[in-house]
Amino acid sequence: MARGENIVRFAQAPPIKAASAVYVTLAAQVVSLGALVLFERVRGRELATQLAAFGGRPRGADAEALVGAVTVFAVLLMLTTAATLAAAAAYVTWLVRARQANDPSAPSTAVAGAWLIPGVNLVGPALLVHELWKGARPPSDRRARWLALVAAWWLSWLTTLTLAVTGLARDPSGGLTGAGLAELTCLTLSALLCAATVREITRLQQLACTAPDSTDQPLSPLLGTAPIGRTT
Repeated sequence: MARGENIVRFAQAPPIKAASAVYVTLAAQVVSLGALVLFERVRGRELATQLAAFGGRPRGADAEALVGAVTVFAVLLMLTTAATLAAAAAYVTWLVRARQANDPSAPSTAVAGAWLIPGVNLVGPALLVHELWKGARPPSDRRARWLALVAAWWLSWLTTLTLAVTGLARDPSGGLTGAGLAELTCLTLSALLCAATVREITRLQQLACTAPDSTDQPLSPLLGTAPIGRTT
């Protein structure tokens, strides 16, 4: 690789702060969902039954008896939603900046297309992350381990989405949201594996930025520096 190409290629520093934001928001998402699942197991089914008995609109003394539980549920649901949106925003930000650290001209539209286009989003994000890893110049002996990590992360994420979408359909008496231990377990695993992919790529980009470029080494004294026809 030529010296000029190396300078252009790594003109932007690895997005270390963006990676840290991913770790924090993923942790917040897991904790908030854990709190929601705990509420569902302790109070959710009973509360859902009571609300159904009142037609969803309890009044008078009945409403006063349920207002506390409904408020707690609403707060937990909002926290879980906010944490999920924050994690998504942090991850997309990291992904865009990490791609630009590899190639400053990388368009952000590819990230949006990989996640938003139906059908493409079933495999696109995993392929995008794999291409990002390859662009960070990883050691060749880590390929198998990396592919296993990416595959495990993506399968756990798809499983999490499937459980979230079909929660109440699988168990109509599953409380207010249908969230349970299965959803929490899959999300926790997916978050850990996602954080591991972010950490691996960020680490490789840091190493690529700090590695010495062989083209920067001075010429050997054996080559000499005197003009042709002269002796030193």
